[in-house]
Amino acid sequence: MKKRLSLFALMISLPISAYQTDTFTFKGKKTAIEKPLTITLPDNYEESKNYNVVYVLHGFSGNHTDWTKLTNIEQLADQYNVIVVNPDGNFGSWYLDSEVDKTSQYETYIAEDVVDYIDSNYSTNRSKTGRAITGLSMGGFGALHIAINHPHRFAAVSAMSAGVDVRPFSAEFDLTKVLGNYAENEARWDSIAIVNNLHKIAAGNTAWKKSADDLPIMLDIGVDDFFIEQNRALHQAMLNLRIRHDYIERPGTHDWHYWSKVIPYQFLFLTSHMAR
Repeated sequence: MKKRLSLFALMISLPISAYQTDTFTFKGKKTAIEKPLTITLPDNYEESKNYNVVYVLHGFSGNHTDWTKLTNIEQLADQYNVIVVNPDGNFGSWYLDSEVDKTSQYETYIAEDVVDYIDSNYSTNRSKTGRAITGLSMGGFGALHIAINHPHRFAAVSAMSAGVDVRPFSAEFDLTKVLGNYAENEARWDSIAIVNNLHKIAAGNTAWKKSADDLPIMLDIGVDDFFIEQNRALHQAMLNLRIRHDYIERPGTHDWHYWSKVIPYQFLFLTSHMAR
């Protein structure tokens, strides 16, 4: 009898999640990219309410199912009462509009096609204040790249273990497929490094107080990650330009143990800068 009572007490003490996760395919109107999306709706989702949306991007060689298969990200939809969208960025698109492969236009796909589709088919806050974006590794780069180049779309951005400057990795991660050979296309490679795009956000982020052009940014990386030096250099460049941002180094490396541990902190940061 005592065992039954203890088990019952344990059961009623655990948080109950009632999120709904769906996966389906749609075709982008602007890019014609046809890929699946995984979408998680929070508990008691109602059409009469407008929900904030957090877009979460996967890394190189991953897909739209990574976050729901390998973490408990769905529970964050309930915790913060937001819609969570996991798009598919293809195997190695780097979320860029490639000049090399004209079928690989994943910056536009995420920033325009996916966002417009979600706003048209779900009850969302359809303003900048209702959207935030994050991602890991390739997806961390993608989140920063997209948010910086589409500032009217997102209220905040965070990046986990992000490949913020891939020039030292020119022979890896299928980068030549979207950027071309480094030696022959050095200017193109330079142009997509996050450190070379800070001027696009400096004006709105250097007042040290919230403004209409503000883009809250958080960089989060493990101290044993192979992208650590590029993240440290970006952090220092942002300090030099007095660009407000959060920068966090934690114990850990470039793996799912790290990302599953830090994704709750990303949601805490992102939702704190979204509409209440």
